Amino acid sequence: MPERGAELLRFAAAGVAGLATDVLVLYLALALGLGPYGGRVVSFLAAVFVTWQLNRRFTFAARAGTLSLWRQWWRYLGAMLGGGAVNYGAYTLVMLLAPRHAWLPLAAVACGSLAGMAVNFIGAKFFVFTS
Repeated sequence: MPERGAELLRFAAAGVAGLATDVLVLYLALALGLGPYGGRVVSFLAAVFVTWQLNRRFTFAARAGTLSLWRQWWRYLGAMLGGGAVNYGAYTLVMLLAPRHAWLPLAAVACGSLAGMAVNFIGAKFFVFTS
């Protein structure tokens, strides 16, 4: 598989781990009474941290550059905010328009994650992990 395709596949795999984190933290936040929107902010931040760790170690390890981890984290978080806005918008639409069900937050997070993936990949590849 060409390196570009392998990189995208590794990014998607990290995204699946981020999705699992997002959903688990969201349901925990809901159980603690944070609500579907405040809880989603917390779960998004947890997912960003998990994907940053995976992407810097596996997806873009050869291009991780010389930034300190602190600066790299803040750059990564900043880059993920664009995709995060797309993600949160799609999440909100699904939450508002779909029928209420116990699985609704899971479906909304999944739709949001897919919607923001391209923006996040571009941000990670060309803004954070530039070598």
